[in-house]
Amino acid sequence: MEEYLYIPCPNCDDLTEHDILKGREGKGNITGTFRCSECGRVFSDTVRIPEPLRVKVLFSDGDVTETIETELMSNEILSIGDEFYLEDERRVCITHIETEDGKKGKKFQADKIKALWVKQFDVLSVKVSVNDGQKTYSVRTEAEPEDEFATGMILTFDEFDALVHAIKTKERLIKNGSAEAREITRIYGKIRKKRYDVLDLEEDDDQDGFDFDKD
Repeated sequence: MEEYLYIPCPNCDDLTEHDILKGREGKGNITGTFRCSECGRVFSDTVRIPEPLRVKVLFSDGDVTETIETELMSNEILSIGDEFYLEDERRVCITHIETEDGKKGKKFQADKIKALWVKQFDVLSVKVSVNDGQKTYSVRTEAEPEDEFATGMILTFDEFDALVHAIKTKERLIKNGSAEAREITRIYGKIRKKRYDVLDLEEDDDQDGFDFDKD
């Protein structure tokens, strides 16, 4: 018998993890006493035993998209932004969830899901805006999702080094601190040392309203 299940909690009004305190397994279900790990509510009920499902996955890696399948347990909860490994060990991140009934949302139980849209998440291409005192240029640096960037660190590119002085994440602008690559939408830096002219760089028209001349 399972040690825990994801089932609806009558107190939380949501699908949460529950410990199985005692139970009797029947055909496709468990009748027993359960405790919610979120609120601590203890109650008795009969719930379905999770079963494996094959779910369609639309996998994107740059300009390439392929349709595959992955196995999920029927009681798993998946959300947009979740990271997981496909069966061939490719690391991916969920970007969109299609449900059987067409409902829109960010979190669903696996048995309600028709298809998952995912993108390659082994290596990220992080946007970096660098300023030379006159112009701002847009470049990119590669990083793994858990790699950390901090204000004050030096980023090395072929054409120059850049001193990081601000980091924009999905939630806020960091002027003193750090963030993981998975959370970063753009890094701002100032050119510290030119190795040669940056004439071949693309001028950055998307600075997110950030003024490099202000503290």
